[in-house]
Amino acid sequence: MSENDTKALFDHGLKVRREVLGADYVDRSLANANDFMMAFQHVTTEWCWGYVWDRPGLDRKTRSIINLAMLTALNRAPELRLHVKGALNNGLTPDEIKEVLLQATIYCGIPAGLEAFKAANEVLQEAGAVKKKD
Repeated sequence: MSENDTKALFDHGLKVRREVLGADYVDRSLANANDFMMAFQHVTTEWCWGYVWDRPGLDRKTRSIINLAMLTALNRAPELRLHVKGALNNGLTPDEIKEVLLQATIYCGIPAGLEAFKAANEVLQEAGAVKKKD
């Protein structure tokens, strides 16, 4: 792959990444990356966001559903929080997010499901998408 191709993939990935995760988060990740971490920023921006996330086979809403389920299975609450925000940006409702997490809970186990629900609830409350209990 030429340097021009790599730059085009990075630029496209950066656009998609900002649309899904929010410009503030993405720009902060890039600004905080030293030379060592910048290698990771490039690979995730180019291949994850530039190549996979914008392929025509699945829409972004479906990709968000898959990510929420996989991150629940992997018990990765910090990354799940980020992708709950992305799921809202991609058009999922809190009820759809809840259903994805319930489905994942049954197949991944209660401990993984509990962590996913707690993380998602926190993000949804911060976004004003669900109400806090009085």
